Amino acid sequence: QVQLVESGGGSVQAGGSLRLSCAASRYPASTRCMGWFRQAPGKEREGVAAIYTVSGSTYYADSVKGRFTISQDNAKNTVYLQMNSLKPEDTAMYYCAAARGGVWYPLKSGEYNYWGQGTQVTVSS
Repeated sequence: QVQLVESGGGSVQAGGSLRLSCAASRYPASTRCMGWFRQAPGKEREGVAAIYTVSGSTYYADSVKGRFTISQDNAKNTVYLQMNSLKPEDTAMYYCAAARGGVWYPLKSGEYNYWGQGTQVTVSS
């Protein structure tokens, strides 16, 4: 069983930065993609960023392009989300997810098999 544990959330003012971490207890041999998702109250969960674990290719939602950066440290089984120039609309619970096997749509939650418990990010204006 894969366990994903997020950390790094908190409260910041608009324009500030946070770095989220997602530590996996282990990567299944078939893990192909890691993603970050977020869900604000009353809204659907949305894909924020994703990284293919072998190629290192990355994908971002339009709303965060140029502000967020996803990266990985395979030696530590950890994925990061560096968030800069934060806006109040970035306020949400952020979740880490892992997908095994092929992933066609890396920002779609249905592609992922394992989920963390989430870490709260609050951005004040």
